[in-house]
Amino acid sequence: MDVEERIESIFAAVGVTASLHVVDLDGADLTLDGPALGGREVGVRADEQVVIASIFKILLVLEFARQVEAGQLDPTERVLVTAADRLGGWGLAGCTDDAEVSLRDLAYFAISVTDNTAADLLLRRVGPDLLPMLAVELGLTRTRVLGGPRELVEMMLADVGARTEAEFARIFPTLPADRVRAMRVFDPAHTTSSTAREITRLLTLIWRDEAGPAAACAMVRTWMAQQIFWTRLAAGFPPGVRVSGKTGTLPGFHLEAGVAEYPDGGRYAIAVFARAEELTPRRIDVDLAMGEAARTAVEALRGD
Repeated sequence: MDVEERIESIFAAVGVTASLHVVDLDGADLTLDGPALGGREVGVRADEQVVIASIFKILLVLEFARQVEAGQLDPTERVLVTAADRLGGWGLAGCTDDAEVSLRDLAYFAISVTDNTAADLLLRRVGPDLLPMLAVELGLTRTRVLGGPRELVEMMLADVGARTEAEFARIFPTLPADRVRAMRVFDPAHTTSSTAREITRLLTLIWRDEAGPAAACAMVRTWMAQQIFWTRLAAGFPPGVRVSGKTGTLPGFHLEAGVAEYPDGGRYAIAVFARAEELTPRRIDVDLAMGEAARTAVEALRGD
């Protein structure tokens, strides 16, 4: 059984379909006008257009870091977060009272706990129109950024006929599966999407200081190393391997992109996007399978 077949069997065992791309980022030969990486890589449906949900926040914080290094934004600028700003999810969304944070801390929260409120506020300040332009600049020709977390929430509310998040939470569990799967948020053609290969290209550029000024790339790497979620990619690797990542989650979607760095200097960009028929967002078996598949691909590249 070759490595791709072994990876397919890992996903089949937990009943998901997945796109995966893993590349030795130091051996990748990046072209200027497209996503091709070349070099040593493992791919399973790596060029399939898929929903990426919160994975887009990597592009967001990269654009923020680039603007900071260009002197266009002050990272210590203060932002007052009020009840009207809060979106569902982790972090600032759970605050009872108004909170004041810096732009830099919004970036940290957006990555470390995938804070939708922080990402939405940061996107307003950075400029939402700039993310598609950044994707084009980096050769991410199939990466589509259609708004931020607020637009995503508004789309979901509209698709189920809810006026508020509380009403959505009441209606959504009662919907038949076919009605849920028809929602635009699950369709790569109607929401923010990309391919596994393009996301590993993005990570490779960041880790090689080729996605902008070296200091800006270093900021993104620092924030991704502080992500608190460990049950997906990080769970697949042994102690001593540093895994930096960014998750994305929707009902039935388990997504993560990151980089595994070995003590011997080996560095591997990874994207795993899994979709399950079961719509629950919490399935530890799927999360662990993602880590196992990522490790299997990396070990094949390393000859382990």
